[in-house]
Amino acid sequence: MIDVDRVRAIDVHTHAEVSRDGHDPMPPELRAAAERYFRGKVDRPTADDVAAYYRERDMACVVFTVDYATRSGREPVPNEEVAEAAAANPDVMIAFASVDPHRKDAVERARRLIADHDVRGFKFHPNIQEFFPNDRMAYPLYEAIAEAGLPALFHTGHSGIGSGVPGGGGLRLKYSQPIYVDDVAADFPELPIVLAHPSFPWQDEALSIAMHKPEVYIDLSGWSPKYFPPQLIQYANTILRNQVLFGSDYPMITPDRWLKDFERLEIDDEVRPLVLKENAARLLGLRGDS
Repeated sequence: MIDVDRVRAIDVHTHAEVSRDGHDPMPPELRAAAERYFRGKVDRPTADDVAAYYRERDMACVVFTVDYATRSGREPVPNEEVAEAAAANPDVMIAFASVDPHRKDAVERARRLIADHDVRGFKFHPNIQEFFPNDRMAYPLYEAIAEAGLPALFHTGHSGIGSGVPGGGGLRLKYSQPIYVDDVAADFPELPIVLAHPSFPWQDEALSIAMHKPEVYIDLSGWSPKYFPPQLIQYANTILRNQVLFGSDYPMITPDRWLKDFERLEIDDEVRPLVLKENAARLLGLRGDS
């Protein structure tokens, strides 16, 4: 179990980019475009590498892969491998799983990952998985997650994946509009939900959803804090101070860079620990509550 008092921060959004055998599930053209978008060479860590990286920094993290095999034809980093790395590093790492909702056995996979591999949540990326979050096709999958009392994290807003590629690599931004997750929150009030990233160009929409539905959180990953819109900072300081989470999007953005820029942000002193770890600790049940 992660010692919340010991760690400096809990990063709720990190990626295992490749598997232990070197398999990279992202097509080369999208990988190259992502590096251009994030302005530099991006590391390709395994889940084990992520654990070592965060232990060096006295931080904890949530790690996951993204399964969009039915669209890409490329299998993801195995969820089982991510869960195994987390089990070997329980002081610094929590595993979320990713299951492509288009898979015919999606619910069976999710239940098995929960029962046999102790995953602690699920990641969805509607752009690359090519589905609207409120598509009833995915509802049995949400039901399985909700029954287990686990959170679901949804990519929202702009996608660095596909940016700059002709046609965006075929990815459609419409799938990541936060309002479609609002239906999920309304239909599954027992399901904790994380809207990942500042949701450009729909930031106000994400703020409204979190204000309206207290089980909805916003993670701040994928953007340097120096680029956060003013209304996000305002609501993080006030109405949503208990629903905002530190996330970096490592390795796309390092926690070192994110935290350095966060130090310069006009965030109240009593709010900083909430964002950096206390809200995540509550969401993840790390202090024995939920």
